[in-house]
Formats: sequence, structure tokens, C-alpha cells
Amino acid sequence: MKGPENCQNCNKSIEGRIDKKYCNDYCKSNHHYENNKQKENSLFKKIDYQLKQNRRLLRDFNKAGKSTVRKEKLIEAGFDPNFFTHYWKNSQGDVYLFCYEYGFLKRTENGKTKFVLVTWQSYMAR
Repeated sequence: MKGPENCQNCNKSIEGRIDKKYCNDYCKSNHHYENNKQKENSLFKKIDYQLKQNRRLLRDFNKAGKSTVRKEKLIEAGFDPNFFTHYWKNSQGDVYLFCYEYGFLKRTENGKTKFVLVTWQSYMAR
């Protein structure tokens, strides 16, 4: 029966079970981290990237705490309204979508679509 060979991460000799591939938990974790890092972007990474980009754009376009921006302007900058972390519904029934602490509400006025941008407030938690 053939015994353990060398660690797949650091190439040190392995002691223990016959089917062991790594010399310790660090090497196992590091090996998988490096392999996953080299793979193409996973769905999780794509979603995380878009949420962070949306947050940054909402922050940058909303310096005053509440503002209105043309939809095309945000979209051209890389904003995707389909990616958000949560929502808040006000007493008038308007549903604001949020990317972390920055929110937006889609409005159409005079045939032009705009986003009303807001920052999360403590009263919204109720």
C-alpha cells in the first residue's frame, strides 16, 4: 500500500492518512484560494462587483443626501438598477431600492426617466 506523498501546496512530506493531500489546514486553504483566484470570475464575484460599483456611483452622484439624476447618465457610468441589496417602502407606497446605504427610486416625469437618489436614514428602519 502506497503512503502519503507531498503536500499539493508547499511540497513538504505529508504524515498521516494515505489519502491526505495537504500537510495542514493552511496549505489546504491556500491551495484552494490560489486555484479559485485564477479561475474566471464566479457569479458571486460578478454580483459583488456590480453591487459595489452601484454603491460607489450612487454615493458619487448624491453628494447632498438627496438628488435627482437622469437614468441614462447613471447607466452610462456603469450603474445597473437590477442589482440592489434591499428595499424600503415609504408611506406613499414608493419603493426605494438600496445598494447598502445608498438608495434610488425610478421616476418618469415629462417622458424622461430619472432616479431620485437618497441616503439611508434611521427612520427607514421602522
